Amino acid sequence: MADDRSERAAKRILSGESWADFCETLKKAGEVVLGEKTPRDPFDRAEGFRYLARLTRAGLESFLEYGDPLAPEFRCTAHETVKMGADNPDNRYLSATISGKHEYRITGSRGTVHYLGFGTQAGGYGATGSLETTGYLEAKDMEIGPDGRFEIAVSCEPREGNWLPMRPDSRMVVVRQSFLDRDAELPAEVQIRRVDGPHRPQPLTPERVDRGLLQAARFVIGCASLFESWAESYMPHVNELPETDERITTAAGGDPNIVYYHSYWKLEPDEALVIEVTPPRCDYWNFQLNNHWMESLDYRYHRIHVNNHTAVYKPDGSVQVVVAHEDPGIPDANWIETCGHRQGTMCWRWVRTEEKRTPRTRVVKLSELRRS
Repeated sequence: MADDRSERAAKRILSGESWADFCETLKKAGEVVLGEKTPRDPFDRAEGFRYLARLTRAGLESFLEYGDPLAPEFRCTAHETVKMGADNPDNRYLSATISGKHEYRITGSRGTVHYLGFGTQAGGYGATGSLETTGYLEAKDMEIGPDGRFEIAVSCEPREGNWLPMRPDSRMVVVRQSFLDRDAELPAEVQIRRVDGPHRPQPLTPERVDRGLLQAARFVIGCASLFESWAESYMPHVNELPETDERITTAAGGDPNIVYYHSYWKLEPDEALVIEVTPPRCDYWNFQLNNHWMESLDYRYHRIHVNNHTAVYKPDGSVQVVVAHEDPGIPDANWIETCGHRQGTMCWRWVRTEEKRTPRTRVVKLSELRRS
């Protein structure tokens, strides 16, 4: 059977069919951007096609350049120019391709980053449409040396010390780091190696390229379709922040310790969205603004998110967040910039909260807000 697959792949590579299928599948991804409920203005549509190009870059890196489970390497999967699924601007996301057939060891240094968590996942946006968590381990539950060094065994069978479980169908290990202050905190340094055999990549084969191209293209469609469906599901409660069903976020690879409030926002040029809540006891919280495609807005140059460390609080401990196209000029309000957008998605997170609290929202005229 393996020889048959290799022979078919060789024929597809020689004939150019592999590349043609890759391009044709990517072409179909454009239908997501052109969907019936997607924004029809040139600005949002242009962002949509840029989003597909970014996903294509991410897919090729994942499935061609870093897709060998015999020699996994951590890479940054979501960052300033690759975004998906309401990527958290406070986070540094790393991932590596693994296989439940093998065993691995993660080594590293804890750093001072506020939150550090490791997970294994099965499935994929392009294969099953989901990312099921098959094991999770947080730094606070780990044995870490006085010098900050640690080791984690990644395997299906239990191991002594720090153990990150896998299943036979696990295909990825992810690392989440959440910063309260990126300028003041040091990120963790992590490496991964295969330990049940040589950590050495397999030679390139036609089958690997044939499979990798198809997986990359399917990832683009799967990821874009999934989060487009999420955005559409938020439209009925525009400018509100109801709690999101944890089964949905967990199925997409969300952190099991987070309570999410995903929604849609839409504002006229003279309007502002006011969000108010008294944060409960929790390890961390944040709010962020995204475009329609669930990409975080450009946090490099604009204030599009706020967390429990950067927020300005009122004397009673409550927080007021104001989403507006221009600075409302209110000293104790946390202004979130729209960066030229008139609509999009948004997300509030509580991490390890002792109490779920739904943020209150209202839309007001910016002029009225300034007078109040």
